[in-house]
Amino acid sequence: MGRIFEKRKHKMFARFDRMAKGFTRIGKDIAIAVKQGGPNPDNNPRLRMAIQNAKGLNMPKDRVEAAIKRASSKEEKDFQEVIYEGYAPHGIPVLVECATDNPTRTVANIRLYFSKNGGNMGNSGSVSFLFERKGVFKFDPSKLNLDEHELDLIDAGAEDIVKEEEEVILYTKFTEFGHMQKFLESKNLVAKSSELQYIATTTKELNEVAQDEVMECITALEEDDDVQNVYHNLA
Repeated sequence: MGRIFEKRKHKMFARFDRMAKGFTRIGKDIAIAVKQGGPNPDNNPRLRMAIQNAKGLNMPKDRVEAAIKRASSKEEKDFQEVIYEGYAPHGIPVLVECATDNPTRTVANIRLYFSKNGGNMGNSGSVSFLFERKGVFKFDPSKLNLDEHELDLIDAGAEDIVKEEEEVILYTKFTEFGHMQKFLESKNLVAKSSELQYIATTTKELNEVAQDEVMECITALEEDDDVQNVYHNLA
């Protein structure tokens, strides 16, 4: 089978790892949403969003239903949403968004990932001012007719619309996120994913070697089960 098979196998397992990580992240999103607003998606916008994001990741319906049922149980653990801040190598600011049932464990792990990979953990507020929280909606281009809806999307709060080959990305201000959700639902426009993300206000370019060193730190953080998202300003 040789090298070609080995490369294909490596890519396949990497894809499975990303899928498993995505399912874990969505499972926690569902758990937090149910604990906050109940198990009925009709009355719980955050749960509706989590279910839609699960569909975008091709998460099986029975796993989504099981996650909702599990989160509805009194025995199910509560997850705390925590953000840690720090710097990767070469002064790249990093925000680490976590959902954890044990903050003591999580903060120790995050500090270790930073220190072992040439970075350092900072205090609250040390890098967050370099990011802006925005709504991010991603669409399959075949399911969003921009010629028909672009002006309405702008009126509904779209700050920027980026057309890429495989998807259309719509950005809103943090305060317009809920309004855009309601508009999309009213027009039956289904996003592959809809999230609040931290977007860097400026980006920093590094040479290839330095980029690899930064990404080693980012990857170590992303692989922790308590980590939901990692944001940075590397170009």
